[in-house]
Amino acid sequence: MKKKWILLFMAFTLMLTLLIGCAKTETEQGAAKEDTENTGTENLETEDIETVDTDTVDKVVVASLKGPTSMGLVALMDKAEKNETETSYEFVMETAADALLPMVLKGEVDIALVPANVASVLYNKTLAMDVESDIVVIDINTLGVLYLVTGNGAVSTMKDLEGKTIYLTGKGTTPDYVLNYLLTENQVEDVTLEYKSEAAEVAAILKENPEAIGLLPQPFATAACMQNESLSVALDFNKEWAAVQGESGSSLVTGVTIARKTFVEEHSELVKQFMTEHRESIEYVNANPKEAAALVVKAGIVEKEPIAEKAIPGCNLAYLDGADMKQALSGYLEVLYNQNPDSVGGALPDNEFYYE
Repeated sequence: MKKKWILLFMAFTLMLTLLIGCAKTETEQGAAKEDTENTGTENLETEDIETVDTDTVDKVVVASLKGPTSMGLVALMDKAEKNETETSYEFVMETAADALLPMVLKGEVDIALVPANVASVLYNKTLAMDVESDIVVIDINTLGVLYLVTGNGAVSTMKDLEGKTIYLTGKGTTPDYVLNYLLTENQVEDVTLEYKSEAAEVAAILKENPEAIGLLPQPFATAACMQNESLSVALDFNKEWAAVQGESGSSLVTGVTIARKTFVEEHSELVKQFMTEHRESIEYVNANPKEAAALVVKAGIVEKEPIAEKAIPGCNLAYLDGADMKQALSGYLEVLYNQNPDSVGGALPDNEFYYE
């Protein structure tokens, strides 16, 4: 067993560069700044990696990243704190994937909310090491959170981006792949992409020059527009994705919920109960943005309630499982794979990746 988890940890170190880039779309205003120079693995000894005994479960440990994918959890977190849930939960929230993922690999958490392509990378990298993957996707929790923000009134379609400069974060990360895919599908060829290290830099450019065009995730898109009345959302990438995908059933996906396969097999009723309570939590947040905004701020995801309240509808919190989840997620991963196979771990996941 120890050898298996040593191999898993080796797989984690191989994919770390990809994961750091993906995690940037999940950090939020008011959250701690990522230290991309320190991967968080320097002080970990692989000889000490052991699995957690799951024969008895007093509580279900749920880990997530600070960002839109955690917003849908806040109602469940609040109920658990008040002992109003059927299952006992412990929630762990991190600001970057390089802090959360070792916990998944070592079996310290049972369920985790992660970027969609990160789940695929985890699954494929463990298989590539000739280790049976212990990762399964149980639901989609967040659809697209990317928006094109500008004060340039001449931009209202993808075609209007011809000859323009777009500011965005992370070359070779999911926002970059999605933007390039949509530009290609709309036959927009003459575009200059200016990459910045974080969304706050893009927002600062837009504040200084509202005529500039920036690709921002939520809640940065909402915060930028609230801070400068000259700015507005020109393009919703969920709608642009749907326009080019047609009736394929694919969706622009930001976050998914994964579980350890062994945990699912040994505690299927606990997993089903979590899925039910997760869905109810997401439904509550979507239906009650004002009340949910207070919980989002309490959880440290967003700094101010007015920003959280206005951002919630744009975060596209959703609950999809089963066949709907598989159809939406597989199509999204296929687009990323065609952009760069490494973005999903080198191969499209097989059917064992999807919990149905």
